[in-house]
Amino acid sequence: QVQLVESGGGLVQPGGSLRLSCVASGNIFRSDVMNWYRQAPGKQRELVASIRRDGTTTHADSVKGRFTISRDNAKNTVFLQMNSLRPEDTAVYYCNAFIFITDLFGNMYWGQGTQVTVSS
Repeated sequence: QVQLVESGGGLVQPGGSLRLSCVASGNIFRSDVMNWYRQAPGKQRELVASIRRDGTTTHADSVKGRFTISRDNAKNTVFLQMNSLRPEDTAVYYCNAFIFITDLFGNMYWGQGTQVTVSS
């Protein structure tokens, strides 16, 4: 069994910063691609940023230059540094990762989500 647990969400004023963390634990052979998604009320879940095991990253246009995804492979952890936050960044942020539990078999897992609220 594999679990993803996010932390670091909260209430922040516009222009502020937060750093989200997501730790994968359990029967892990190797973590592969790790992603951050978000879902605002009444909207579809959207991909915010993605990072491959080799460190290659992609970021949604809406967060480029403000958010940075990174990871620690040894700790099966992915981070999302969020700067210059805007009210429209308010959402539940979800961690998502493809985890190999053997050298050949893997699956996609989701965390439970962490709330980020940007408001004055």
